Amino acid sequence: MLSRFIQRAPENFLTRAQIQDVRAGRRGFLANALAAAAAGAGAVAAGQATAQEGAGDPNILNLPAHSKGLGQPVAARPYGLPSEFEKNLQRRESPGLTRVGQGSVSFCPLQGLFGIITPSGLHFERHHQGWWDIDPGKHRLMVNGSDASMLKRPMVFSMDELMRMPHVSRMHFIECGANTGMEWGNAAVPTVQYTHGMLSCSEFTGVPLRAILELCGVDFKRARFILAEGADGSSMTRTIPMSLIMSGEVLVAYGQNGEMLRPENGYPLRLVVPGVQGVSWVKYLRRIEVGDMPYGTKDETIHYVDLMPDGTHRQYTSIQEVKSVVTSPSGGQVLLQKGFHNITGLAWSGRGRIRRVDVSTDGGRNWRPARLEGPVLAKCLTRFNADFVWDGQAAIFQSRAVDETGQIQPTYADLRKVRASRSIYHNNAIQSWSLEENGEVKNVQV
Repeated sequence: MLSRFIQRAPENFLTRAQIQDVRAGRRGFLANALAAAAAGAGAVAAGQATAQEGAGDPNILNLPAHSKGLGQPVAARPYGLPSEFEKNLQRRESPGLTRVGQGSVSFCPLQGLFGIITPSGLHFERHHQGWWDIDPGKHRLMVNGSDASMLKRPMVFSMDELMRMPHVSRMHFIECGANTGMEWGNAAVPTVQYTHGMLSCSEFTGVPLRAILELCGVDFKRARFILAEGADGSSMTRTIPMSLIMSGEVLVAYGQNGEMLRPENGYPLRLVVPGVQGVSWVKYLRRIEVGDMPYGTKDETIHYVDLMPDGTHRQYTSIQEVKSVVTSPSGGQVLLQKGFHNITGLAWSGRGRIRRVDVSTDGGRNWRPARLEGPVLAKCLTRFNADFVWDGQAAIFQSRAVDETGQIQPTYADLRKVRASRSIYHNNAIQSWSLEENGEVKNVQV
């Protein structure tokens, strides 16, 4: 049994003394329950007689309040909220990660989620100058060309005009290029929320960018790139190759999980670029410029570049390569009982669908295929599961994903042969979790 209390604890992990207290409390609970059952068995006849004598007394069964009275009225909360008992499952910022909160990250609690869709309120955040709640009635999207011959009809769209156009809805993952970036040199943080929590997956609704460009009369023979610009204080700008847009995958999106985008996720308009690092999914989208060469903006020439072993910087490496992680059991959690447990996790690839996920419980010496839950979609999270019977011995959990292009998730040893260990971005190495004999799970690298 994996304790939900422990896996959702406010501090993400417990001290050894706290774990012992939890175990002691559970043993006490079981002992008391067994004693009560034994005592109850000897008093069945007396209990039956008492029940008959007090048949009209509602207190004789000692029912809880929710079984005896009226609950909350309909629409007491016009917008539904999680149970108060789930309040510890929340996004968390890593203290000291950035100098100011407006330029920071909040990590998604992957360890407590089910399926593949991330609730909008738990979707990870990355901001460069804070988030805004922009009036959609005043927001505009401008489309222009770097020269007049590149685009026949420069246009400005209101939100109403965009939302009247034919739209599509698709499920895709979004991952920050720096996800798992703290782990390049060594195991640095304790939980999967901090190792892999710059990852989420939603159903996005919007208009294919290609349709908007066609309406503006773009010369697709000459146009090779677009520049996407955001309306926040950082004026985030990113180059997107036209080859991605021509596929029809790139969306100008206003919807997320069946409702409008949340302000933290770019309300009222953002770009969705499936399979590409999250910084290219420009939020608060206000301008699209069409050009014939990369724009070389600060966030693609100075930042979001890969430091290579020879000291050079590799630019425009946007694709998020095949990756997976066991989310439970994972760091900071505790197994309280021997016996059957379900190993579960997530796999994804910016190149397409996940074809297979293998799971190891001995640090990669032996592998066996995991079960993939449907649907298995392109550039979307895929949930996997595998059976595990714990005999009380130490174990090391790993997962290894393979995508439909044949790309295989690398070990740290293989990745460091190519990338060394001083980088920040695009770490897709196999994650290891060490199960100790006392049931604690810790982050390790093997």
